[in-house]
Amino acid sequence: MTWTELVLSAAPARGERPAVTEIRTGEALTYAALSRRITLIAGGLRRRGLRPGHRILIDLPPGLNLLVGTHAAAWAGGVVCFADPGGEATMAIDDPGALNALAAGGEALEFGPIAGPAMILGGQVLTQADLTDDLRRLSKAGLIRPGDVLLASLTDRLRSLRLLDLALLNGAHIVLAHEPTVLGLRVLAAEHGAGVVAVPADLARRLAGQTELRVLEDSAFARRA
Repeated sequence: MTWTELVLSAAPARGERPAVTEIRTGEALTYAALSRRITLIAGGLRRRGLRPGHRILIDLPPGLNLLVGTHAAAWAGGVVCFADPGGEATMAIDDPGALNALAAGGEALEFGPIAGPAMILGGQVLTQADLTDDLRRLSKAGLIRPGDVLLASLTDRLRSLRLLDLALLNGAHIVLAHEPTVLGLRVLAAEHGAGVVAVPADLARRLAGQTELRVLEDSAFARRA
């Protein structure tokens, strides 16, 4: 099973249930729509010339577009990097509008890579197997439970991506907020029925003991060496 297959393994059962809702843009995708969007963009990347093993720079802020762009690139066989100081990337996605263009007017890529490199992080090449093993280890911690409604606001790209991967694996509904206040988090949690919140350390400390929400600090989603 590839990294993206593992992340979306709950999609067949969750179907039209909500997967990700982004407050800032108003965009909301079901599990079925998210899976379809990733494979459509992957097909667009292949048509633009991305081939297995090619490096692709994903320069997008934390959120739904980062999730979709990263997994579409990996599904197309690309090797995702979040920085490209050596200029070795074959192509780059640095504009959310590019994702819409890639998804338009073409066929979805139904089958992703079986194995091989998928990401470069801190100079280290991570394979599909490395990323699936990492996600399975993270899942064993029980941070997110099946069917949770999770309110998240993380500023670190990798931590945000790992949080989203874990939540989707567990069939959760993720509500993404942008730089909310403590009061704003409480209001959004009530509006969306969230029982869990994932935020940076300063907000986590302010929420601790003041709410019935289960509070997760962003450091829980840092990748361990």
